[in-house]
Amino acid sequence: SGLIIELGQVWGDPLAGRRVQYHLEQMLLDADDLAAPRPLALTLGIRVDARNPTSTGLPEGSDQIYAYLTRDGQIEAVVQFGVLGKVTKRHWTELILNFAPQKDDGADTSNTLAAEALSTTAERRPDPDSHFGKLARLVSEARELVRSSAEATQPLPAPRRAPASDGHDKDRTSFWNRYFATEDPWNYSSPYEQEKYERQLEILPAGPIGRALELACAEGHFTRQLAPRVGHLTATDISAVAIERARARCSDQPNVEFGVLDFFADTLPGEMDLIVCSEVLYYLDDLAGLRRIAKKFVEALAPGGSFINAHAFVLRDNVERTGFDWNTFGAQTISQTLAGTEGLILERSIQTELYRIDRFRRLSPDHMATEPAIDHVPVRAPIGIGVARNIVWGGARVLRRDVARSERRQRIPVLMYHSVADEGPAALARFRLTPAAFASQMAWLRANGFHAIMSEQLEWSIANRQPFAGRPVLITFDDGFQNFADHAWPILRAHDLTAEVFLVTDLVGESAKWDAVSGPPTRLMDAATVRRLAAEGAFFGSHLATHRAIDGLSSSDLAAELLRSRMFIERWTGRPTTAFAAPFSVTDRRLGRLAKECGYRIGFGGGHGPADLDSDPVDLPRIEIRGDRSLDNFVATVEAVLN
Repeated sequence: SGLIIELGQVWGDPLAGRRVQYHLEQMLLDADDLAAPRPLALTLGIRVDARNPTSTGLPEGSDQIYAYLTRDGQIEAVVQFGVLGKVTKRHWTELILNFAPQKDDGADTSNTLAAEALSTTAERRPDPDSHFGKLARLVSEARELVRSSAEATQPLPAPRRAPASDGHDKDRTSFWNRYFATEDPWNYSSPYEQEKYERQLEILPAGPIGRALELACAEGHFTRQLAPRVGHLTATDISAVAIERARARCSDQPNVEFGVLDFFADTLPGEMDLIVCSEVLYYLDDLAGLRRIAKKFVEALAPGGSFINAHAFVLRDNVERTGFDWNTFGAQTISQTLAGTEGLILERSIQTELYRIDRFRRLSPDHMATEPAIDHVPVRAPIGIGVARNIVWGGARVLRRDVARSERRQRIPVLMYHSVADEGPAALARFRLTPAAFASQMAWLRANGFHAIMSEQLEWSIANRQPFAGRPVLITFDDGFQNFADHAWPILRAHDLTAEVFLVTDLVGESAKWDAVSGPPTRLMDAATVRRLAAEGAFFGSHLATHRAIDGLSSSDLAAELLRSRMFIERWTGRPTTAFAAPFSVTDRRLGRLAKECGYRIGFGGGHGPADLDSDPVDLPRIEIRGDRSLDNFVATVEAVLN
């Protein structure tokens, strides 16, 4: 039966020869009762007594066992697994515990006997000629290879984010002081925020402004720009931390005084010619609170005084138009509430697709109401990712938080992508989406309430039989092309999604040599890019080390690739690596168990379809998203999983 291996050498493709050999031997052994041991070129076929397993040596050249586990002469289970060396009694006992079924009549004691055998044969150090002894040697070799790699280790930068509330803290002062524990938590100096400041200055009333009050001045970025436009400015914030930074920023502005003030609870200074209160009314508890605050604003204004506020449009107000996906009311509700407040009238509004800036006036006895001036202008400034990820352009069909409360499901779509680029070899068009097509798909997912999960979350749900809440999707990319970083990743981030990329670790920074027969190979991400994307929220798993199909690898080579690819990815990302995807979606019966022994908990094989709670966590199916299919086809594919 070693003839096929020899033919592989003649073909110039030893992997193909080994692949055919494995398949041929499996076919032979499937039809064999193994009354006597059957040593083939690569596979040893045997029977093993589940009550009294004994150590099993391997014939030279063999690296796979096909075994009938028997009890009282009856076959209880069939196991097939890759081995690196001798299978000890302890190893067999573990397999029996995993695979042999239990008897229901209470007379069988094999489980107890097996457990006792496992404890009495436990070895402090594995036999160096055993399977686990040789696996331990491969682990040491992989660690040394990673340690001696020329690629320098650098710590991942800490993600920049403001501390979140735990949802139970009713102390507003503590809440805001936690926000300002990180300086500039909203990136006030960004072009997007500066453009909003310019438009708030543009909407100031004509003529001199004597006394002005800025509520929620934060760290004084807008305060510094407003001060030269008014006679005297009182700038306030609930956070003493923010006020100290604002005072330092505006130390050369003699007409500004600062103070700590909770405008919701505290009395506002009166007779103001101008009050500015922007980007903060979202945080009120409810509409009743907003109405109470609006009345306080009127009382604090002098007759004829102006009230200016800037707030973003939020999907909660109108799910059918572009807006931010925040769990609060937004500009539409705020403007309507202020307009309905006795004593206030809207004079002018500057409106963009994302926000509106309104100027209201407190009516004076001699004031005649007129139609407000409405200016519609574009957002010209670039929108940073911290802002963009919260926007749902064109509105949403459903909101994530709504489906998270109302929907539970047994299965989810695991989407498999490869390349996102405008150009490439025609023979690989199936595996390549244009950036525009990919962006349309991600926009559809976002607008339809999907949120991205990672393979670890999928594995946890399967292990705990826990239904999935809402509409989770697992987005995966095979190979680790540079165009993922160039095109796919910015699109994913802009839609508040993430992905898991399976890397070919021996080839990072090189090219996809396996595709050379189809045209110029596509460049692969290097380790520095992997590190940067990991710090930004991307996740990475193993596509093994060389992108060779695993059914043509020896068990030793397969284990070595599983180990070193996992260890390199952990070095680059600073996170545990527990997921793999089989190259070419090709698997065999050795992969699952070897992968677990090499530290993996979840794997993606060759199956097509949704993953569900009954799926094998180390042989999960995926749905290939092809570049030669329409958006309608994508929608139908994903909706079929929901339904």
